[in-house]
Amino acid sequence: MKFGRGIEIEGDLSRLPVSTTGTRHLVWWGNIGFMLIEGTGFALAAAAYLYLMTQHASWPPPGDPLPDLLWGAVFTVGMLLSAIPNVWLLRCARRKHLAGVRWGMLAMTVLTLLLMIPRAFEFVHLNVRWHDDAYGSVMWLLLVLHTTHLVTEWVETAVLAVWLFTHEVGDDQFADVEDNSNYWTFVVLCWLPLYALIYWAPRAA
Repeated sequence: MKFGRGIEIEGDLSRLPVSTTGTRHLVWWGNIGFMLIEGTGFALAAAAYLYLMTQHASWPPPGDPLPDLLWGAVFTVGMLLSAIPNVWLLRCARRKHLAGVRWGMLAMTVLTLLLMIPRAFEFVHLNVRWHDDAYGSVMWLLLVLHTTHLVTEWVETAVLAVWLFTHEVGDDQFADVEDNSNYWTFVVLCWLPLYALIYWAPRAA
């Protein structure tokens, strides 16, 4: 269809949906991009750890104690268990089940906050300070890096939970919950190799 002065309509977009979810949603791809970028950051930190490990005859270096296992194990178990309500929340978001999404997001907010308790004890029980030597610095680097993602995800989850209880919820909000749930899975999966590096690589070296 052509109009005056050479203006031409190539197609009619009026039948397209106002919003969508999953791979058809632009924010979904943006979320994947964030995970790829931040996953690269985790990989670089792990590579720095492994490089320093290869530069020492023993790991940890003589005089540095091993990290205690208890709080790292408690945190890891908590992260794995959090996958259960997170998967349920994801399914609620895809079914657009409003009550499930609201209470699921509230539950994930509380669970993430509770996970910060064993994480705080982890820092204490690394048994090395960040400025003691290269070993201490890279151990703290790995833990601080993951803690940053834990805290930012908690803030995002809390804000979204409040929004769901105080505002009208539409398709875009269900899509936001789905993206948030996918990102939590990313945070959980990234922790597993970091846990192995922090707590078990020094024991296997």
